[in-house]
Amino acid sequence: MFKEYYLYSCVLRFYVYFCCDNEGGKIMMKQKRVLVGMSGGIDSSAVCLMLQEQGYEVVGVTMRVWDLPCHFSTPEQEWPHFINEAKSLAHRLGIEHYVADERADFRNIVVRNFIDEYLSGRTPNPCVMCNPTFKFRMLVEWADRLGCDYIATGHYVSVHKENGSYYIRCGLDAGKDQSYFLWRLSQETLARCIFPLGGMHKNDVRAYLDRKGFELKAKEGESMEVCFIDKDYREFLREQVPDIDEKIGKGKFVDEIGRTIGMHEGFPYYTVGQRKGLGVALGKPAYVLRLNAEKNTVVLGDAEQLNVEGMLVSQAQFVGEDDMNSGELSVRIRYRSRPIGCTIQKVKNLFADATTEELLLVRFKEKASAVTPGQSAVFYIGDRMVGGAYICSQKGLQAYLQE
Repeated sequence: MFKEYYLYSCVLRFYVYFCCDNEGGKIMMKQKRVLVGMSGGIDSSAVCLMLQEQGYEVVGVTMRVWDLPCHFSTPEQEWPHFINEAKSLAHRLGIEHYVADERADFRNIVVRNFIDEYLSGRTPNPCVMCNPTFKFRMLVEWADRLGCDYIATGHYVSVHKENGSYYIRCGLDAGKDQSYFLWRLSQETLARCIFPLGGMHKNDVRAYLDRKGFELKAKEGESMEVCFIDKDYREFLREQVPDIDEKIGKGKFVDEIGRTIGMHEGFPYYTVGQRKGLGVALGKPAYVLRLNAEKNTVVLGDAEQLNVEGMLVSQAQFVGEDDMNSGELSVRIRYRSRPIGCTIQKVKNLFADATTEELLLVRFKEKASAVTPGQSAVFYIGDRMVGGAYICSQKGLQAYLQE
């Protein structure tokens, strides 16, 4: 009797997890389809292999967003190198692969914002803009079109569901952690995300590819951080806005009290904290403290003057309201910066009309240097990323701090 019951339960479980192939009558595993964003590089290639090993039906899509000369060996080459790499891997693994030509949308969404931010006197981080408004949006749309349950990328993070909400956790490899770039992803998107590399170090990923017979891929170099710029962003601005120097022109370097101390090439070519390439000799190291786009002035000062006790941020997005009040809250003010303990306070914008959104005043538990408008402030509790905001104009900061 026990043997019969045991056999029956095994068959029942087998039926639940497997289904019959109507054509051949074979029993086969019902796989979950996952769409992998394939860049042709090390990380996304490893993701494809790992997910296949885990039993997923892998589908690949490679986005063509911006062509650079380094992507081609000859004028006759049809596809950029990275697309050919992705196609080759997909063929070797026997998976579906698609190319999404999204160059027009990428220019209109990501590149346009990048240019506009610099022309407004801010220093953008294009990856923060790209991920929610372009890359992951496109992945979700393609996943829906191709009947995929999940989307996966080679980001060095992990996602966990806690108390009904999805949180991104930092990658195990601190040198590769990419949580900073993903703070704007929605809960709906995170619910479908798989990040297989979150618990790995980069060297482990290379070793994995090497073991799987992809020796050349394992030895490849890293890709550039800004995918549409192959040289200096200043050259890029001049290429995309040919009359930028005529429209903006040269401006004044000034000190903290407004005295002229030199001339500069135009405010878009400078960023807060910059020391090199200023083209002005003051007899001591000088740093960019602030930019004034309206007056085309760049304020210079000492390194000590970059240190501040707090900052103003806008367009905040938190997973949970309670996270803002945690005594363990910390913030990163740029990608490579270490987290600084902080507290958050909602304040009204004292320097704008009544329709302007609410600001957050972030008080640091130790001084921070070179707070840069346009960059992201990303908040953490331990290794859990809980939200983010954009660093906005710091006009009137001292008045807020003294309240």
